[in-house]
Amino acid sequence: MESPAIKRDSGITFLGDLPWGSHFCQFFKTKKDLRDILVPYFRAGIENNECCIWVTSDFFTTDDALKAMKKGVPGFERYLANRQMEIFPHTDWYLKGGSFDLERTFRMWMAKHDEALARGFAGMRVSGNPYWIDNKKDWDDFADYEAEINKVIGGKKLLVLCTYSLVKCGLMEILDVVKNHEFALAMNHGKWQVVSNPTVGDWHTA
Repeated sequence: MESPAIKRDSGITFLGDLPWGSHFCQFFKTKKDLRDILVPYFRAGIENNECCIWVTSDFFTTDDALKAMKKGVPGFERYLANRQMEIFPHTDWYLKGGSFDLERTFRMWMAKHDEALARGFAGMRVSGNPYWIDNKKDWDDFADYEAEINKVIGGKKLLVLCTYSLVKCGLMEILDVVKNHEFALAMNHGKWQVVSNPTVGDWHTA
């Protein structure tokens, strides 16, 4: 049986391999920022027999994601057809039922994880985007949800990449995000950089 400690190809050149249980984030400004990170991230998952889930936003829609993946992954339609990859709008995931519910959302991820293993996939990699948040209560609830992920992701065959818009985040929101992730990816003078959080997890970049 594969150990959760075994590392997986992140698909992101400057990151390399990551162990199961990694929970990290990306700050973005443009659609290109998202494409440059998420397409190779999910392509690596598909190529390594992982189930992949992408929850999109109004900024980068389900149609945007489908176009990007079709362009970046040869024969992508067959992975959609066999549900190795699923792409959901945020309204069908985070806001299912009309509002954000931490417990419901968390249960949905865990059910997908268990289903992926039952279907014979090596594990699951996911990405979600809280661009839809427009009030402090939802932000605080989402921050609690991110913290909850850290409590249970250890030992799970999961890679979780959360993406946050710098346009939507002020200084306090950025600090909340960094606090709840092992490390953050951010563009600095045209190059991607990695900012590690030594208080979360046990994997750090150079």
